[in-house]
Amino acid sequence: MLREGQVRIPSGCAISGIINRKRKRFSGTKIIDSIAIMHDRSNGLGGGFAAYGIYPEYKDYYAFHMFYDSLQAKEDVEHFFNQHFSVELSGIIPTRKVCSIKDAPLIWRYFMKPLPDKLRDSDLCEDEYVVQCVMTINSRFQGAYVVSSGINMGAFKAVGYPEDVGEFYRLDEYKGYTWTAHGRFPTNTPGWWGGAHPFTLLDWSVVHNGEISSYDANRRYLEMFGYECTLQTDTEAITYAFDLLLRRHGLPLDVAIKTVAAPFWDSIQRMDGSDRQLVRALRITYGSLLINGPFSIILGSQNGIVALNDRLKLRALVAAEDNENLYVASEEAAIRAVCPNPQRVWSPQGGEPVIGLLEGAESI
Repeated sequence: MLREGQVRIPSGCAISGIINRKRKRFSGTKIIDSIAIMHDRSNGLGGGFAAYGIYPEYKDYYAFHMFYDSLQAKEDVEHFFNQHFSVELSGIIPTRKVCSIKDAPLIWRYFMKPLPDKLRDSDLCEDEYVVQCVMTINSRFQGAYVVSSGINMGAFKAVGYPEDVGEFYRLDEYKGYTWTAHGRFPTNTPGWWGGAHPFTLLDWSVVHNGEISSYDANRRYLEMFGYECTLQTDTEAITYAFDLLLRRHGLPLDVAIKTVAAPFWDSIQRMDGSDRQLVRALRITYGSLLINGPFSIILGSQNGIVALNDRLKLRALVAAEDNENLYVASEEAAIRAVCPNPQRVWSPQGGEPVIGLLEGAESI
């Protein structure tokens, strides 16, 4: 009889996302209930959540969530923080005992702002300054990992089933207007705390089901722009790719999507002249950021979410909506568990984005 770890389940992993467009905050219980329905898609080697709007009292500060393997790693990173940031508040992230969650690292959070003189001397904008600090910690400080670094948001992840991870982090006690979740079934990468989803940078978060065969090409291209992929998973590269395209290069969302999930060449040839020229230019300029392989992802930000699957739709993705909320998930059952009677349910085509923006936001 085959045992767990001896059989490969290429369609495994579960993703789910909920956004209230009117910015009404709701408990993390809802996203836990949604992802728990898809329990059999994961194997207990990773689960996690991203939540937006959870720190209104510190909405002007970068909220760093950290994993430390040792007290020495924590001491070293805190020395680095004190050299580069003004720390308003720090402390352990509250958890509760869950029997299935074991071998937890030290889990800490910090609410900070860059030191004005350091920011000025760096000659960087504030977001880029924070990104460079994140890269430095993840690549230079042994036993320390940045879980999330955005404003008024945070990521909570662990080795375990996602519903247990939600219980562990007491997410029923948090309220946010956007939540995403992931249940992991690792195929080519290890199951460890830092490798659980979501992956984040600044306000971006990505949960991902799939297998990226273009990872090495994506990684090498990103390294030319100063990104360092150190967390042993292809999803990290997806997060950095969107940061590069949307924040640093300022591409519109639809153009960024055409970059990572570009139409096939035969489809490009049938396009009208201006569209064909645009997509051809993107393929030439950003060919190394094309994501190859089966995938479905949810990209979260302060302005909303984008759900997207690969051009051949080799990974499942379902969407639904009611008056105020947009739901996306790997399975319709995960949506109906928290929204029994949606006004609309649909299955997007391969490469077709599902976009949910917060009220007042013009783009992701």
